[in-house]
Amino acid sequence: MMDPMTADPSEPSEQALRGVPADQLVAMLRASARGDEAAFARLYDATSARVYGLVLRVVRDRAQAEEVAQEVYLDVWRSSARFDPAAGSAMGWLLTIAHRKAVDRVRSAQSATDREDRYGASTQDRAFDTTAERVEASLEGQRVRRALASLTETQRGAVELAYLGGYTHTEVASLLGVPLGTAKTRIRDGLIRLRDTLGMQS
Repeated sequence: MMDPMTADPSEPSEQALRGVPADQLVAMLRASARGDEAAFARLYDATSARVYGLVLRVVRDRAQAEEVAQEVYLDVWRSSARFDPAAGSAMGWLLTIAHRKAVDRVRSAQSATDREDRYGASTQDRAFDTTAERVEASLEGQRVRRALASLTETQRGAVELAYLGGYTHTEVASLLGVPLGTAKTRIRDGLIRLRDTLGMQS
């Protein structure tokens, strides 16, 4: 059997393409929480195609997407005991982890770019207005990150999928395994809270 932590997520199995009933995914997660490596391997086979696809859509680089997908499953193996089927579907839980890690990778890459830009700015003369714009953009990004952190986990997951991942409300509902109305409510409540938080920070 291929090691689920070293398998190539860009080459999903036939089982992953066919899909697996939701109750079986829940059973696999619960067995994984008990240390069942065979169940975890089946979970990987069943879900890796969708996880990798979501990550690739966010990071837009195959090599990085493969790295992030592996990080996702390492996190799933370590935290599967925390999965609560009452809060959403197993697939939705996996994709939420995947999206968060993908966004973290993009933010990390952006931070590296920002550091390089700051270094470049310190080694050459630049117009004041350009520097001011960069500072303002950096501060705005920090405000948004702090505001996102103030959301509940369900609100943040829905808002990030909709506005950082570019998914429609219907797609967000499908990814999270919740009714469309629930997804819309999470997004709306999250945006209201973001607006209020950003207003207080200004």
